[in-house]
Order: sequence, then structure tokens, then C-alpha cells
Amino acid sequence: MDVTRDGTTQVVLEEWSGTSSSKLSKTATVVASPSSLSIRRSGSRFRRFSQRILEAFVPEASPLFPLHIPLNNMRLKGKRKKKKEEEEEETKGFPSSVTPDYVPFQVWDSLQGLSTYIRTMLSTQALLSAIGVGEKSATVLGATFQWFLRDLTGMLGGVIFTFYQGSNLDSNAKMWRLVADFMNDLGMLMDLVSPLFPSAFVMIVCLGSLSRSFTGVASGATRAALTQHFALQNNAADISAKEGSQETLATMIGMALGMVLARVTMGNSVGIWFSFLSLTLFHIYANYKAVQCLSLVTLNCERSSILLLHFMETGAVLSPKQVSVMEGVLPSWISAWSSKNAKSLHTRVCLGVRISSLDGLEMPDLLVSAGSYYEKAKYLLLEKSGIISILVHKDSTARDVLQAFMHALVMANLVEKDRSVHLEGQLWMDKHYEHFVLKIRAIRHVSGQKG
Repeated sequence: MDVTRDGTTQVVLEEWSGTSSSKLSKTATVVASPSSLSIRRSGSRFRRFSQRILEAFVPEASPLFPLHIPLNNMRLKGKRKKKKEEEEEETKGFPSSVTPDYVPFQVWDSLQGLSTYIRTMLSTQALLSAIGVGEKSATVLGATFQWFLRDLTGMLGGVIFTFYQGSNLDSNAKMWRLVADFMNDLGMLMDLVSPLFPSAFVMIVCLGSLSRSFTGVASGATRAALTQHFALQNNAADISAKEGSQETLATMIGMALGMVLARVTMGNSVGIWFSFLSLTLFHIYANYKAVQCLSLVTLNCERSSILLLHFMETGAVLSPKQVSVMEGVLPSWISAWSSKNAKSLHTRVCLGVRISSLDGLEMPDLLVSAGSYYEKAKYLLLEKSGIISILVHKDSTARDVLQAFMHALVMANLVEKDRSVHLEGQLWMDKHYEHFVLKIRAIRHVSGQKG
């Protein structure tokens, strides 16, 4: 509030806009007096419009984040003050609102999505031609029945795939993300091939739909896991929404380019197949680069094996980035030729073995080890032919399961060296396990990750 020379009072209001407290820009200044009201806008309309467009694609911090205070900390709110730098860091927007691997992953993911939508135009054109669109002899009932069988096969395939692999998608998100897009490529290839074999058309398109059903389940589940990984400021919903906007933009561009390509290659089989195969190779490469960019901070079987083996050899714990470089992204049966030690150690561990599955020779060994080495633990370990089986107690927690798996990895490593696996494995766990876990937590804290 200001007082002018003539004694009247005027009020000056400034309007600021932004997605976070650290990214505000003045948009207008309002000056009000008893006799007049003026509004002066700051910046150009194009700049404001472009900023709004950018906000539709770039994830920011959740506006609820500063209010997400744990209940056990509310009592201490008036007793201590956090550092101002930490508060400002928490409320910053992009890129501080996401992990460092978000941008490279989204770039490659958008490129592979673009190639997918271009190829979709080619495969859909071939599929509609095979169904009989444009042919006088084709009937509506026949085309509807074929399309129904195609969709029904895909639905059943999605249910079956979820039943067998649903619980495995989170822990191996990188591998299943890659497999999902490969299955999508296979499904599109089936659609493109279908007109060449009229007698087997229904079977081919059903196989293609089955392949794409795996893609839908695996891609959706892994996307949810990756969104949680990217979110650093309780902004998973915002990241998911912005990812949808990015995908929509890639879809529109891909559809436009696909229509142009379909028009140019119409009636030219060589051009269609050359374009499709070239884009498919690029799609596979872009997907591989995208999952390679990811540095996940959660532990799965392979990452646990890499961490533990390196710690046993050097006494140091690798960072998530270092682990991601050593981690395989291809299915185990494809990458069997790759580095063996850390990447195959976890394959010799069977978690969650049932007692009823043990034979008469294994049961006495299990009872002996239970009384000698695992009196206080909520799990039992059994070694046979280099394979470590884990039997978990019904009251075990996630912490117990993690300890059991790490213990089994230690034993699997000792089996390779022909040493007493139970005794030396227990001694190593008693001496080093707690220190190993503390180092992992320290690494995650330094990396600025949640959990």
C-alpha cells in the first residue's frame, strides 16, 4: 500500500505464477486507487502460452509434498527448524522432482513409441486388407467374427500371462519392459504377414493378438513400477499424467508420419517391408537403450547377487548406477553367454521351497542343519548339488526373507570354492551382514533416493 502526492491511497498487487516456490515468474501487476484500476501484464502472451504447454509435458513436484509430514514428526515441528536449503530443495520442480535417469529414458522411450505408431499404420493397413475392407465379396458378419476371435484371444492371453508372471513384473521391470516391446513387434509382424496366408489368416491374427496381450500387461505393470522409481517428491501421479501427454504427442506425430509412409508405399511390397523392418530394428535398439539408462534402487535377485559378491570381494558397496551397468536386461536364456559370476549366482538359489517337495534323503539334512545353524532364524537353507533351497517360516517378515536370500547367496558362492557352506556361511553372516545392510542404506541415502 502506497500514499501518493495528492494524499490518496493506492494498492499495488503483484501476480506470480509457477509450478513450485523456486520457479515463480511475475505475470501481472495490479495498481488500484479510489479513482482508477490498472493492470500491467509482464512477459509476452506467447511466453505464457508456451510455458503452459511445457507444463503439460514436464513433471513437477507434487503440491501436496510439503504437507506430507509423518505423524511421528508433527510433535517436533515446533521444537526444531529444518535448514532452509533442505526445504527449498524439497519443493523444487523439474528436474529435481525426478531421478537423473528420467530424461534419457523418456527420450529413448518416446523415440521407440514414435516408430511403433508409424509401423502401426502399415500393419493395420495390411490387416484390414486381409479382412476384406474394400472387397465386394467381403461380408460384415465375417469381418466382425474374425475381429471378435482376435480380441478374445488377446483377452485370454492377458489373463493367462498375468496368472503366471504377474508377481514377477515389479522385480524384473527392466527385462519385462524389453520383452513387452519385443512381443509387440512380433504381434505387428503377424498382422503384416497375415494377408500372405489367407487360409491361415485367423490363426495368424490370433497369435498376433496373443503376443500383444502380453505387451499390454507387462508394459502397464512395468510402467507403474518405473513411475514410482522416477518420483522423488510424492509426484507419481504428476509423472504418470505427463508421461501420458508425451505419449499422446508421440502418437499424433507417429500417426501423421505413418499415414504419409502408407500413402507412399501403397502397392509397393518391397517398400513396405523395408520400412517396417528398418523401423523395427530401430525400435528394438531404442528400447534397449531406454532400459539401459535405468538405475533402479530396489533389490531383486540379480542386483542382490551383484551387490553381495562385490562386497565379499572388496568390502565396498556399489552405487545404483554401477549396479545398473553390470545388470543384465535380457532374459537369462538369451544372456547366458555374458559374464558369469555375479549374474549367475542368484540362479543357484531357490526361494520359497515347500517342505513337501523334499525327498527322504533331503529331510534328515534339513533337520540337522535346523538344529545346528538356524535355531534363531526364521528360515532354513538346504544345499544339494550346488543349489541352495530356502524354506521360509510362516511368521517371517520382508527383512527375514532378505536375510535368507543373502545367506543363500553367500552359501552359493562358497559352494563354488568347495568349502563348508553351512558353517562358513553362518560365520560370514554373523560377522558382515549387518555392516553390509548399513552400507546399502548409506548408499541409497547419498543417492538421494526414497526408502
